[in-house]
Parts: sequence; structure tokens; C-alpha cells
Amino acid sequence: MTASYRVFVTRVLPGEGFAELRKDPAFDLDVWPVDFPPTREELLQHVAGVDGLVCLITDAIDAAVLDAAGEQLKVVSQMAVGVDNVDVAACSARGIPVGNTPGVLTETTADMAWALILSSARRVVEAAEYVKAGQWQTWTPTQMAGVDVFGSTLGVIGFGAIGQAIARRAQGFGMRVLCWNRTSRPDEAAAVGAEQCDFDDLLSQSDFVCVSIALTDDTRNLIDARAFELMQPGAILVNTARGPIVDEEALVDALRGGAIAGAGLDVTAVEPLSMDSPLLQMNNVVVLPHIGSASLATRSKMADMAVANLRAGLAGEALPHAVSPAVGSR
Repeated sequence: MTASYRVFVTRVLPGEGFAELRKDPAFDLDVWPVDFPPTREELLQHVAGVDGLVCLITDAIDAAVLDAAGEQLKVVSQMAVGVDNVDVAACSARGIPVGNTPGVLTETTADMAWALILSSARRVVEAAEYVKAGQWQTWTPTQMAGVDVFGSTLGVIGFGAIGQAIARRAQGFGMRVLCWNRTSRPDEAAAVGAEQCDFDDLLSQSDFVCVSIALTDDTRNLIDARAFELMQPGAILVNTARGPIVDEEALVDALRGGAIAGAGLDVTAVEPLSMDSPLLQMNNVVVLPHIGSASLATRSKMADMAVANLRAGLAGEALPHAVSPAVGSR
């Protein structure tokens, strides 16, 4: 049987859907075999003539990539919720639907936000390194003392599904929860016991500020020097959304100057974070390699959704998970 569809997949994926795709004789798959993403030149080369593209957040999919692929390209399927690396408007102009993988990673990412809240508050990573370095010699009353989470105030910036899941977990810690969203969500706030407030009040009243908002032109550097000035000196910033939402230079200055007490970051402005970054020299900062959705079950489900979007797009059907309702099947 002659393959019907040529597809470039920018990384080996987990999940049953991808395994089945590799066995399907209807697909001629070109799978990028290593962990490092293809370079710009390699990406342009490998997309040439494909009918479908499965990509990750590390791949910049713009008009030049679409042009290199050619007019037969039928679908772009991203294995992620956010699509800030994909020029959706350029895809729409060409009638190419863009798929993503929403919903399935909500609870897993909320878990990670809480892992950062707790580890930052209680200095877990710092204390573990203290033990490994052989510095644990005795017990003292203030040794590795952190701050309490129970009974404190949590501010959630961005109150979509993940933000709501983060807030819901705060109920078990007896926290006051404040939330801010670009559009009012009173019913969602009430459902998880959160109080809607304006942006400045959230910053000034929160012990923990958790960023869970999409990266857009409007939210880039949303947490800037002014925002840090509004925050409490003992506050901790947690970001599991996208790195560029936080002005990293302003964050470094805020930490050095004592404007805030610490930060827990699953994302950074440039990924991977440079080993020269001052953030890696600070004991009060926890930096993780963008693993918010990194449970085996969740990543496998994300891959399955990406494959389902791919198959639908190639068949000319509506994508199960389309980024924009305005973009239908080609």
C-alpha cells in the first residue's frame, strides 16, 4: 500500500496513538530522532512537501515554515496547550487548522504549581542540597526555617482551567485566595472560594503570587518592576505559564533588593536557562526545566490528542481540539 500522507513529527512522542501512527501504512512519517529540536534550517528542510506537521513548543512555526511546506499542508498539530510558537494567523490565512492539547494537563500542571509553592516556601531544594553537601551537622531552632503556607494568601494571575485548579487546591491549606483575570469570572471564582480583585490589589495582598495566564502581546512582561514594587517583601512568585510573562531582569533585581522573598519557576524567558543566569546563583530561587505537564500519563494523553488532531486534519475533518473556531478543516 502506498502511503497517502507525508508527515513531519519534530520529536519522538509517547503514547499509543503515536505508536499506531508509526505502524499505519497510510502515513510516511519523518520523525526527528533526537532530544534537541531541529535547527531552523533543518526544520525548513524537513517540512518541505509534507501534508501534516506535529510540533512542540520548541519549534517556531511561522509563515516561512508554512511556505517551505507548500500548499498541500493540511494541518499543524501542536503537542501543548499554548501556541505562542505558532503563527496561527498565518495558518488561518492559508486555511490550515491548528490543533493543541487543552484540558488534559490541567491537574498535572496545577500539581506542579503547588510543588513550587511548597518547595519555595519550605526551602525544600535548598535543604536537600544542604544535606548532600555534608553541611547537616546538628539541629538548630532556625535551621532552614521557611514560611508557612497554611492560612496565608494566594494570588492567582490568570483564572482559566489551570488557575482554577491551583485555587481549588488552596482550600485544603485554609488559604485566602485572590484571583485576577483579563475578563471577569465571578462564577468560576465563587466555585473555588476565590475573591476577584484588581491586579494591583492581588499583588499587594498576596503571600504567594502564582502566574497562570497565556502569553500574548498584552501579557509579555506583565510581571515587571512596577509589579514587584507592589508585592510584599516576604512574597514568593511562582510561574508555571510562560517565561516571558515575567520580566526576568526585574525579577533578579527584586530578589537581590529584597522586594520579594523568593521565586519558583518552571519556565524562563529563554529555555534552557543560561548557566550564567543570576537566578541559578540564588538559594531562594527554584528553577525547573519546564516540566509542568511532565507526568507519564499526561504526556502520553497529550501526544494522543496531537495525533488525533493530525488524523482529523489530514482527513479534512474538524479537529477535536482546534485552537481557533474560525479555522475549520481545509
